[in-house]
Amino acid sequence: MGTREIGKLLRGTVAVATAAALAFTLTACGGGDEKEPEAASSSQSTGDGGGERSGGNNSEGGGEENEVLATINGADGVNVVVNSAVRDQAGFVTVKGKVENTGDKTYVFRNWAAGDLDFTGKGASVAGMTLVDKKGKKRYYILRDTDNNCLCTMFPGGLGAGETADFFAQFPAPPADTTEVDLQVPTMSSATIRITDK
Repeated sequence: MGTREIGKLLRGTVAVATAAALAFTLTACGGGDEKEPEAASSSQSTGDGGGERSGGNNSEGGGEENEVLATINGADGVNVVVNSAVRDQAGFVTVKGKVENTGDKTYVFRNWAAGDLDFTGKGASVAGMTLVDKKGKKRYYILRDTDNNCLCTMFPGGLGAGETADFFAQFPAPPADTTEVDLQVPTMSSATIRITDK
């Protein structure tokens, strides 16, 4: 066999090997693409279920979200519904619930950060909430991050008429034997809530 024939044979072999490798690669990639939409759709459905705002009450699954520890009624048709207050092993208490605007105007939370000048100019939030441990005679303020932002929900545009929004606020935990505290919200009355351990 001459040099020319060997060259043709080698080129043909390389072309066949390249085509086989390309077909294998495309098949492998195609298999991955089939499963991607499933994962994306499942994560989207999880995200959509816990929407932050709605035109009415959010109906979410889970006992924590459905349980009502306290309801605090405020002025202008704005109410705070507390669903959970959970103490974790890291020494924090996270309070979660909903803010409902049953009024006919957007509520802008002007006074909800009242009393803490560090949050002035940071935007509307629930930063003025506090927990009062009557037993230990101590008041606990919302924690903040390294940029001095509250570890709580922000409401940059306020809360529109008829809207409901989820909120959270994180506090230092009172001692383990304290199982009830008063949640105080600026411009509203206080309410006693039960702390559960995680």
